[in-house]
This record gives sequence, C-alpha cells and structure tokens, in this order.
Amino acid sequence: MNATIDFGGRAVLVTGGTKGIGFVIAERFLAAGAEVAVCGRNEPDVLPGAGGRTARFFPADIRDAAAAAALVESVVAEFGRLDVLVNNAGGSPDADAATVSPRFVQRVVDLNLLAPFYVGQPANKVMREQETGGSIINIGSVSAHDPQPGTAAYSAAKAGLVVLTRALALEWSPKVRVNHITTGLIRTEAAAHIYGPDEGASVAKVIPMGRMAVPGDVADTCLYLASDLASYVTGADIAVHGGGEIPARYLAARPATS
Repeated sequence: MNATIDFGGRAVLVTGGTKGIGFVIAERFLAAGAEVAVCGRNEPDVLPGAGGRTARFFPADIRDAAAAAALVESVVAEFGRLDVLVNNAGGSPDADAATVSPRFVQRVVDLNLLAPFYVGQPANKVMREQETGGSIINIGSVSAHDPQPGTAAYSAAKAGLVVLTRALALEWSPKVRVNHITTGLIRTEAAAHIYGPDEGASVAKVIPMGRMAVPGDVADTCLYLASDLASYVTGADIAVHGGGEIPARYLAARPATS
C-alpha cells in the first residue's frame, strides 16, 4: 500500500465487505485511516480490522432498493458523511443457460447489476452535497468481456455494470466520480477449489504476469481510484487481471515445456 494515500476523516462503505476481496478492501481503507462500514445479510464472526480499528457492520440485503437506501442512511448517520462507495458484492455459481430458472437469472442480475445502482443512487445524493464530493467504485469481472461456459446471466450482468459505470460517470460528474475495476482470476480461500488440485499453479501459466491476482491487488486499485491521485479519473474501466489470458491458439501450438 502507498503510505502517502491518507483517508483520515473520510468514510467508506464496502458492500460484501465481510469476506473475500471485500474484506481485504475494507482492511486497506482502515489501514489508510478511513472509517469503514461493511454490509451483508448476516454478521460474520470476524470483521475487517487494521491499526487497532474495526469496520462497522450493517445488515442489509442490497438487492432490495429500500434496504439499500436505508443502508446508506445508516452509514451517514454513523459517520456523518460518505466519501467512498465500493460496490463489491456480487458473484454467481455456474449454471447451464439451457435449463436455468428465470428466478435464478433474476437474482444474479439483481445482485450484480441492480444492487450497485440501488446503493449508488442514495450514495450520490449524499456525496454531491459534500464539498469534497465522492467516489464510487464498481467491482466487475473479466467475464463481462470474455464470458465462460456456465456464466451467461453473470456475464451479462457484469457487462451491464461496465456500461452503467460510464453512464453514471456522465451524469454524476464532476462532484461524484464513478469508476469500474475489471478483475481477473483471483486467489481466495473460497475460490481455491475452482482452479484445480494444484491451487492454481497451472492456471497461472496462462496469465502474462505469471500469477493469479490476490485480493490486495484489487484493494490497492480501489485506494488509488478513491484518492486525490485519481481526481480526474471517472468513467474508467481499469483492468486488474495480470494482462488477461494468453490466447488458447498460442498455447495449443506451443511445444509443451516441463
């Protein structure tokens, strides 16, 4: 983390900040001096903490617009302001598009596309009245650009999030900056089983940077986008995916190496 980035006196809300990538994002902002709120449907046994301080938990199902608005209201009541919103909550299990239920598709779209808007709208209302404005960061996925089998609803929702980011940046600037992070393959405990018995070593070979991302890579990008260093950055889509993936046709034609 860049020690020159100071969020002292600022308030940050990280949706889905009780585990995985969101947990580390919350920790990074706490370490940088911010007051941090996280939300989820159930309070975890352990909350993000750093520097002797702990994130404040607010229960909320942000797929419901009224609950999302109440969440923002509660965070502002607690901290007196809201400077940064990280729309991190998201995800979906794989599902066969030929047989998946309409309800499944709706819930995936609700969480990955509509929820960021439901939280972002009341957040913007608060931020635009602050002298220093605010920053909204939407955490997306490489699936928006390069869908994989089993991810039709998820990929479509994440693609929508990219465009939503650009549209909100147009409407809410200059007081509120809205940016997007395209995440690639990320090593977390919850996702370890997805990448095979070698814990992702084989997968890492197809990434130009030679390794999978860790949550801290995304968290540090959030710090940059929320900081004054990015004061002229809005409507951007920053790829945090290690260069993407080496094309399959190249790997297929290249002689195998031990």
